[in-house]
Amino acid sequence: MELTQDELRALTGWAADCASRALPLYESRVPGDPRPASAVSAAREFASGAPRTQALRTAAWAALAAAGSAPDPIASAAARAAVAAAGAAYLHPLESPHQVKHIVGPAQQAAWACELAGGDAEAEIRWALDHAPPTVPDILRRSPPGKPAKSRLGELHRHLETALRRHQA
Repeated sequence: MELTQDELRALTGWAADCASRALPLYESRVPGDPRPASAVSAAREFASGAPRTQALRTAAWAALAAAGSAPDPIASAAARAAVAAAGAAYLHPLESPHQVKHIVGPAQQAAWACELAGGDAEAEIRWALDHAPPTVPDILRRSPPGKPAKSRLGELHRHLETALRRHQA
């Protein structure tokens, strides 16, 4: 499977948009910790044309550390959405079910954070679908089906993946 820089940028921009919707959930629980927001910001910079740099990778790792030290599952999921957004810039051009996780991860984790906070995960998924550029489902359709876990988080993955594969922008 081939991936162009333009495709990676479109995917990463959408990923950052999805993750940014969960940032307030993290920030309200861990005030003053900029790591997830920095990862989303770095993802947006790449999506806007900046090169992939060590700073982007470092921001992703920092957001992952924030997810690991988060005080609750809501903050952790919100931080994981940010990790996934920054990581989207590094999607491997492999036809692998594992890569699907990286495509749907930002929207999946944002929806999970929303649901854990008492919100509507389905509304988050609809938002993600409504805002997905045509590139996102196109990349996903070139990948084999994912292998999500048998959990609520896995259900969100399956729902997003199925809907994106059928999505027509």
